Amino acid sequence: MESYGNKIKTGLILEGGALRGLFSAGVMDVMLENGIQFDGMIGVSAGAAFGCNFKSKQAGRVIRYNKRFAHDWRFFSLRSLMVTGNLFGAEFCYHTMPDELDIFDVETYDANPMEFWTVSTDVETGTPFYHRSMKAGYECYEWIRSSASMPIVSKLVEVGGHKFLDGGVSDSIPLVFFQQKGFARNVIVLTHPIGYVKNQIPMFTFIKRLLRKYPLFAQAMQDRPRMYNEQLAYVREQEEAGKVLVIRPKTELPVSHLTHNRRKMQSVYDAGREVAWEGLSRLRRFLAK
Repeated sequence: MESYGNKIKTGLILEGGALRGLFSAGVMDVMLENGIQFDGMIGVSAGAAFGCNFKSKQAGRVIRYNKRFAHDWRFFSLRSLMVTGNLFGAEFCYHTMPDELDIFDVETYDANPMEFWTVSTDVETGTPFYHRSMKAGYECYEWIRSSASMPIVSKLVEVGGHKFLDGGVSDSIPLVFFQQKGFARNVIVLTHPIGYVKNQIPMFTFIKRLLRKYPLFAQAMQDRPRMYNEQLAYVREQEEAGKVLVIRPKTELPVSHLTHNRRKMQSVYDAGREVAWEGLSRLRRFLAK
């Protein structure tokens, strides 16, 4: 078991799920408010977009800006998709908003020694690409955007010499990767309740046609349900062995992926806070082992 001297490396792993990620934001805010820290964290898709605020220690920021801009077409809308090619406006969400409208705390992010990793999917190979961002700024935000860019409704993100889309396509729950990087005691935040099973995407033949320029990425999308369900089985095995602690919703959340409804946003966020508060003592004991 790898460690820093005698200290075992702890990790926080966040899956995606678009606005279901507000559940994870609620969990993280309770952690921040109670001084819970990790040696590293890795986020996938919404897990990356929201998780960076844990490194910048900005409790409350995620739910605040999601509700504030819920009806701003530049944030996410069909109009944004038609005008910019991205359902979630790339320039607005990843640059204008954090730089001008709801300021991202770059100084705190950079000073925090916690490692921050993102997962993106290389569209030409269909394989996951893991990037470590220790300094905030334009390129860091582009890596986060590449992890969170949903297929079909997002343009390809070119960063680091590769073309990327949603990291959840190729590695939805990167527990194995983090274990390989030496993080031996991991907390995993999932956005579905226990017993969830992912099924094949409806109309996949049509989607595959749209992605014909990137057949390996299309194949990864087709394989995703099997991959995800196998990852859930491994997480469950590790959980039963006491090697990971899993935080998950008690029931299905009131949003499948997207919503403009501020009340539903708050409900998802509050569900995360409730579960985190209820499990806070257990979390402390797990991290103190």
